[in-house]
Amino acid sequence: MTTIPPTMAATADVAAPRRDWEAEVVSGASEPEAVPHVVAWNLTRRCNLECAHCYIAAGSWHGAADEMSTTDCLRVVDEILAVSPAAMLILSGGEPLLRDDLETIAERAVAGGATAVVGTNGTRLTRERIRSLKTAGVRGVAVSIDSLETAYHDRFRHGEGSLEETLSAIERLREEELDFVIQTTVTRGNRGEIGRLVAWSAEKGAVSFNCYFVVATGRAEGMRGLTPAENDDVLAELLRLGGEYRGRMMVRSKCQPQIMRHAHASDPETGLLDYATRCPCGVQYCRITPEGKVTPCPYMPVEAGDLARSSFGEIWRSSRVFRELRTGDLGGRCGRCEYRTVCGGCRARAHAELGDWMAEDPACGYEPTGEIPLVRPRAVTYGGRTERRLAWSAGAESRMRRVPGFVRAVVTARIERFAAERGHALVTEELIDEVRSSMPVDFAGRKPFFLGKDRSPLG
Repeated sequence: MTTIPPTMAATADVAAPRRDWEAEVVSGASEPEAVPHVVAWNLTRRCNLECAHCYIAAGSWHGAADEMSTTDCLRVVDEILAVSPAAMLILSGGEPLLRDDLETIAERAVAGGATAVVGTNGTRLTRERIRSLKTAGVRGVAVSIDSLETAYHDRFRHGEGSLEETLSAIERLREEELDFVIQTTVTRGNRGEIGRLVAWSAEKGAVSFNCYFVVATGRAEGMRGLTPAENDDVLAELLRLGGEYRGRMMVRSKCQPQIMRHAHASDPETGLLDYATRCPCGVQYCRITPEGKVTPCPYMPVEAGDLARSSFGEIWRSSRVFRELRTGDLGGRCGRCEYRTVCGGCRARAHAELGDWMAEDPACGYEPTGEIPLVRPRAVTYGGRTERRLAWSAGAESRMRRVPGFVRAVVTARIERFAAERGHALVTEELIDEVRSSMPVDFAGRKPFFLGKDRSPLG
């Protein structure tokens, strides 16, 4: 755990680290409103690169012996779908393409109703592998590019020639029409390149640009992130770029939910405000390690349960860690902040730097006013409960079953609003086609693929 600077220790509410009950599963405990809409799954620690910031400390020296077998992975897929039938599974690593059974796992998830996407460094995305992923039903790929400057990217990723290989993979993804997201970790070394990276991503046809902020865990434990003031500057730039590329590509921050404060104040039209919170770990989101441990998120290596001893559903419903994340009081400035209902700070960073996942987020420099919490700006949010006011035809119902669970409430509300404005009492497939043709952008950045008639990626 990172040492707490004296100035921070003097002002932050820091509780003793929780170690005695981290992985305890409490019999009979339940959180009925919490649904794991998104599950990040680190399938392996093996990797052909050795990235400076890797939270799982992946590398070529790791073996496959400690990884869950194919049989166990398929069992866990079924257990996830039993809890969240329309979950999104982010299959990552390490480098997930090093697992020969990646497509088998993805195919099982998709057949059960899940949306499967893959997170990769991109260097092993051959044309044959891209086609194999598509055949398995994978809907998209997240590719990491930290700079368009070869020297920086290759040094940051510890892989000579890695940028050239990844850029070639992007071209193959475009040609094979498999949607992709560009992911960048912002540091002082590439801070000035964010605008260029966003523009390049949009030009190449990315559906989203995700900007990650460093969390001091794994190999990043000794890495110095940006200051709170610098974080605010980057967030303001991301929000501006999001407005500039709206209707063409989404621009998002990751591990820096403070963007919600900026959005609430300056950009009420942004889709960011369709989220209930920007730190959903343990509430709508969790992570599975290669060994089968469940944690609140990839950047928070706190064991909530072990899939070798308990089912996914038992861990999700009854873990003490998850229960506190869902119902516990935030500490320090996060607990006093009027933006706590739309932001809440990064729980992983609080744990990494202060030893308490309910403490204030030390990456935030905002001083709360002490006012009552802001009312959520949107009545319907991602991850919310789907409520219908109109009748739906059987065909329309079938189309909606393809919608990932976390976005279903938002999509339903938009379709019904569209229908009501035109005097329709019944939602039909034809009406959905009208909605689809009129929507500029949805959660994946272009026309929503899940509203189409076929099983192809975004159309």
